Amino acid sequence: MRARPARPETAQVKNAQVKVWDPFVRAFHWTTVSLVGINFLTPGSGTRPIHVAIGYAVLGLVAARVLWGLVGTRHARFANFVRHPRTVLTYLRQLRQGRAPRHLGHNPAGAAMIVLLLLTLLGIGTTGWLSQTNAYYGVSWVMDVHAFLAYGLLWLVGLHVAGVLLSSLMHRENLVRAMFTGRKPLVSAAGHRPADLQREDGAAAASFGHAD
Repeated sequence: MRARPARPETAQVKNAQVKVWDPFVRAFHWTTVSLVGINFLTPGSGTRPIHVAIGYAVLGLVAARVLWGLVGTRHARFANFVRHPRTVLTYLRQLRQGRAPRHLGHNPAGAAMIVLLLLTLLGIGTTGWLSQTNAYYGVSWVMDVHAFLAYGLLWLVGLHVAGVLLSSLMHRENLVRAMFTGRKPLVSAAGHRPADLQREDGAAAASFGHAD
């Protein structure tokens, strides 16, 4: 019995848009980016109240994101995207070879980066708070760790942006725009279907793409 040839993508499937990032995830992302950027511009003593207030705000955002990672929407939950280190290493090898699979949510490397960024923000905020307490005010090692993590965050952000650009080019999709709109195409411009969404029926995939 001959194998049935693969069914070509219908126009409906090609044009289907899948809802991925919910409003909270998008608001958290861009608000955190903005506040962290402002805090890097306000480290001096004259702007210290602003710096401290923003630091507390970022800590609150991180706490809310952790909670949302436990009870939030599908692609926001840690259980949906955090992977074993072996899976991350396998993905990085595939990325180096130019054959990394496409994902609707965070890919394994991107997921690991999200965890690192959240932990780093938590460390920065915690050491910043400690530096304001009577017990640790003016303690050099607290400020040294705070500065080390802050500059480490810049490196992580640079790697994150590079990964976003590389993935966007590889699969020919605009990941930055997706973080504004919350939606991604079911099939990318390169013809890549997501590895984390198995939908063989075209009509079902299209209806899923337009669902809230």
